[in-house]
Amino acid sequence: MRETPRSQGTAGGSRSRHPLPRPGRALAHMTGASGSGTPHRSDRRPPHTPRGARHPGPGGCLGTTPPVPGQPAFLSLGFFALCGLLFALVTWQVTATGPLRRADERLGRAVVGHGPTGLTEFLADLGNIAVALPVLAAAITYTLWRAGRHDRGALARASAAALAMAMVPALVAPLKSWIARPGPLTQDTGYYPSGHTATAVVAYCGAALLLRAYVRRHRWWPPVLALVLTLATGVGLVLRGYHWPLDVLGSWFLCAMLLVLSHRLPARYSRPPRASRAPAAPDQ
Repeated sequence: MRETPRSQGTAGGSRSRHPLPRPGRALAHMTGASGSGTPHRSDRRPPHTPRGARHPGPGGCLGTTPPVPGQPAFLSLGFFALCGLLFALVTWQVTATGPLRRADERLGRAVVGHGPTGLTEFLADLGNIAVALPVLAAAITYTLWRAGRHDRGALARASAAALAMAMVPALVAPLKSWIARPGPLTQDTGYYPSGHTATAVVAYCGAALLLRAYVRRHRWWPPVLALVLTLATGVGLVLRGYHWPLDVLGSWFLCAMLLVLSHRLPARYSRPPRASRAPAAPDQ
């Protein structure tokens, strides 16, 4: 591009104006310029400021890094509040012998004993401590091994998952004793909420949340598999006559709140990526 001619000096020749800017030089540093592709520099090197070294967050998420939010906090809070409201509603109906409990007992008596005995017993056993706890322990071990001992975020997530599992008997046992609901095939009490369902939810879903961070492709399959195992456990417990349907449903709502807390609280310990401090080479 032709350069803009310089202005001539004054009559005395002692002063001269500054040369006008050359558009051809400036366009090389603008967004969309040929050979640029970046709003920062024409030679594709990041600027010296730390902000220029940041990268946008993953698709579908708000904000830029650091930090990269997994999802907006109000969604987690809304889900937590919804599960708490539904758990309170189910518990109230069970304790007050409301219409929901009467319909629940009619449904439970109608479906108990259905399905192949071996299959339904296997599904119900998925909620046993001996089956579900090793799954969560393996996920915690794998998370700590992959992350390394210096990753405080991974350590916090693994600790939160273990703490959530430890909270299951601390929450379920007092509720069983207080509500004292009889079982479908017995007059013994202490069936609401279902402890086997709570164990399955926290173990399988907690393991899925830990492992999902290390799955590069098809990240949907750990949560889907966890939901299938949790649903299968509840179906087996109801068909075998070990629990009423509301026993299972109440445990789902209770442990969903537990999982939200165990997943969201450790987020503040996650380490943001560090910007490179190496000085960039000067422009040629």
